Amino acid sequence: MTRVFSGIKPTGHLTLGNYLGAMRRWAEMDQHRSEALFCIVDLHALTVDHDPARVRRLSRQAATLLLASGLDPERCTVFVQSHVDEHARLSYLLECVATDGEMRRMVQYKEKAAREQQRGGSVRLSLLTYPVLMAADILAYGTDEVPVGDDQTQHVELTRDLAVRFNQRYGHTFVVPKATHPKVAARVMNLQEPTSKMGKSDDSGPGIVYLLDEPEVVRKKVMRAVTDSGRDVVYDRQERPGVANLLEILAACEGGNPEDLSGVYESYGALKKDTAEAVVEVLRPVQARHRELCADPAYVEGVLRAGSEKAREMARPRVDAAYRAIGLLPS
Repeated sequence: MTRVFSGIKPTGHLTLGNYLGAMRRWAEMDQHRSEALFCIVDLHALTVDHDPARVRRLSRQAATLLLASGLDPERCTVFVQSHVDEHARLSYLLECVATDGEMRRMVQYKEKAAREQQRGGSVRLSLLTYPVLMAADILAYGTDEVPVGDDQTQHVELTRDLAVRFNQRYGHTFVVPKATHPKVAARVMNLQEPTSKMGKSDDSGPGIVYLLDEPEVVRKKVMRAVTDSGRDVVYDRQERPGVANLLEILAACEGGNPEDLSGVYESYGALKKDTAEAVVEVLRPVQARHRELCADPAYVEGVLRAGSEKAREMARPRVDAAYRAIGLLPS
């Protein structure tokens, strides 16, 4: 059976982009057709300045929302990255295979490092090397497919390169994974800045729909979304990014095609209204289930504990094999 791995980083409240671009697909498709692992990658949250209490709080919230989105612990493995030591163990070995040049070419490193420097802060070494930790997350489990957004494709390509290089130098150890992408809304854009991704770490709250936003808040944000010059509702990613973003969100919520939907509307106002209602309806069951799970925290903790035990059992043999292959004495 195909093995799938993906993760969520607890650096901010999860957004509509996280749900439409990843979480819904995990629940509706990946956990049913594959042996799937879904991870709260909390170690990645430490690559920038952070509040420890907030990381813990967001990690619990992310786990709860993953379950609320439909992930079934009877069908998939849900766990926290830092609870499985094999991630950190393998990461160092892969650092010994990766090169400095590869790390510095990562687009996300360049962007995040530039932001940190603009704020007058220093750039942590872990920000440079975290793509190797991401590769370890994936390779530890013999992953075949990694469902990701467009912005993470480069990291999966690095993972493939490291797996091939390790296998060539030290003997076949790792499965070489591939990235997979949902057809619509792989990258939901900020409602106020439609050329930028709707990121959970972004400070632009009015442009971000969070999964736990109240319906009226959702409606207000969508109705205030930036559109484009002109009046025609046309699907054009380059020339009409604001309208294209709304059409893609609506299409993702309703299972339609953004190009087909563009011919239905004669005004931006009507498009915004329908998009707002579609988003409210998509989030309604997730929010209801989230409230139920928050009332039973012991259940969520039990799922994470069992998931970490299962993940550890799956990862340890391959990581131990990598240690032997690279030349380390067995313990």
